[in-house]
Amino acid sequence: MLTLPLCGAPALSGLFATAALVFAAPPYSVKIEHGVPVTMRDGTVLRADIYRPDTSNERFPVLLQRTPYNKSGGTSFGYEGAQQGLVVIIQDVRGRYTSQGDWYPFRYESQDGYETVEWAASLPYSDGKVGMFGGSYVGATQMLAAIAHPPHLAGICPVVTASNYHENWTYQGGAFEQWFNESWTSGLAQDTLNRLVQKHTNAMEGAWTLPLTAYPLFNFNHALAKDDLTSAIAPYFLDWLNHPNYDEYWKRWSIEEHFPDINVPALTIAAWYDIFQGGSIRNYLGIKAHGGSEAARTGQHLLITIGGHAGSGRKIGEVDFGPAAAEFNEDAITLRWYEHLFKGAQNEFANSKPVRIFVMGDNIWRDESEWSVARAREQRYFLHATRGANSVRGDGSLSATAPGPESSDRYVYDPSKPVPTIGGPLCCDSEHLAPGPRDQRPIEAREDVLVYSTPPLTEDLEVTGPVRVELYAESSQADTDFTGKLVDLWPNGFAQNLTEGIIRARYRDSREAPQMMTPGQVYNFTIDLWSTSNVFKKGHVLRLEISSSNFPRFDRNLNTGEAAATARIAVPASNTVLHDAEHPSALVVQVVPK
Repeated sequence: MLTLPLCGAPALSGLFATAALVFAAPPYSVKIEHGVPVTMRDGTVLRADIYRPDTSNERFPVLLQRTPYNKSGGTSFGYEGAQQGLVVIIQDVRGRYTSQGDWYPFRYESQDGYETVEWAASLPYSDGKVGMFGGSYVGATQMLAAIAHPPHLAGICPVVTASNYHENWTYQGGAFEQWFNESWTSGLAQDTLNRLVQKHTNAMEGAWTLPLTAYPLFNFNHALAKDDLTSAIAPYFLDWLNHPNYDEYWKRWSIEEHFPDINVPALTIAAWYDIFQGGSIRNYLGIKAHGGSEAARTGQHLLITIGGHAGSGRKIGEVDFGPAAAEFNEDAITLRWYEHLFKGAQNEFANSKPVRIFVMGDNIWRDESEWSVARAREQRYFLHATRGANSVRGDGSLSATAPGPESSDRYVYDPSKPVPTIGGPLCCDSEHLAPGPRDQRPIEAREDVLVYSTPPLTEDLEVTGPVRVELYAESSQADTDFTGKLVDLWPNGFAQNLTEGIIRARYRDSREAPQMMTPGQVYNFTIDLWSTSNVFKKGHVLRLEISSSNFPRFDRNLNTGEAAATARIAVPASNTVLHDAEHPSALVVQVVPK
């Protein structure tokens, strides 16, 4: 959380007002209770810190956060909310830090969330209205609680989080989100390991050990049921790998399967370059269309900033997005959302359009009546090449003119030499793999990357909305991947990645029932590049990259068709992209007219 000034701050208008200016009443003094126990129905005790106004004659709305990242990290927001007349509760989820139980992502969040919401509503200083807030997995705790529809849950504010924990958390387009899954799991392992050591450390058991240098600080024989540290600390990681298809393991806690069970208004905050951008937008659209109450369907708001897990502030990655980008303040926005929802404030959430987006290129905020933008028109940029589109040295081009008779583009995808990840929607180890917009020129120099570009633009071009690639392709193997990346090429040569996607060939028609290809047969693939909002300025170039790997963001397809969890043998694939009259491969974007 951010530390925000409580007095003497300049007045900021609209959505980005300083949190201290949100509530008109003088700040309350704050009373804090640490480690308050909440007993779940199965006897497991979860613990929470409570920040509340120090008064005995008033009741207040409750803002609840349930986190796996240590409740002590919510101190700043807890103080701020309590000073402004809210009860703020930060709870460690089951199996994390001070809470009992075993940690397993998603499994207990609906039942524990339901019971915690109802407990919070029953507190003597609560007015019965409970809202939830926070991002990433904390967003998942909100969504999973909301689908259980606890009676006193009155609103949510999920920030940069997923809608389906198969397709836009663990996998994308059928490919394993390797960098996120491994870095996130590793980051959470420390607390689990500490608990494991504490549970299985017994000095008496090792007292008879000789020589003394062999004393076992940690009894691994007791702790590791399968002599495997990963299975002891993160069994869910192995389960994710062992369930590559969208099966019942995933469906039981997929938010998309339960949009009709969500009955509350929501402020969804998404971000360009965020790893969960696609899921965040799907949550907004899904509840708006299918929510279980009129209040839910009409009470949806969407805000799309830049960065998310990729960073914050005006500079994300290698791009400075200007002073307007720095105005975004998640804490202030959360408080203003609940000021409107719980106290009836006639602020921007009551009086403005329900969608606000940051438009890159122009680097401005803009309010919209809907997502995607109704006035946008679909534009197809067809792929063309004569000599071949391999690397920037080729003659790959994009144009609105449909192709006629044209030759195909071929390249060899070798899993031992994958195309490296450079920037993009990454989490959670920026020290070793930096996220966000970064120069793609090293990638575009490779022969196994096809590059298709428009001529330099003669006027500004705004692309705002969903982006996809419709690709006709074949392979020499029964399975392979195809990747797509939308790039804004600047006049100075900087190749700014905007958004990207992947499709694993076996999942081209279904995430539930994979089907291998027949080598040499042409198939039609759709690569979902999620969405963007970017003004390609005059003199810039709109560019598309096509290849078959983006590693380590996604696991390498070894091209054999074997299960990714156990495959060890890799073989090269000769992949061909077709772009002729019968196979009109195209980049499809939404263009907003001036």
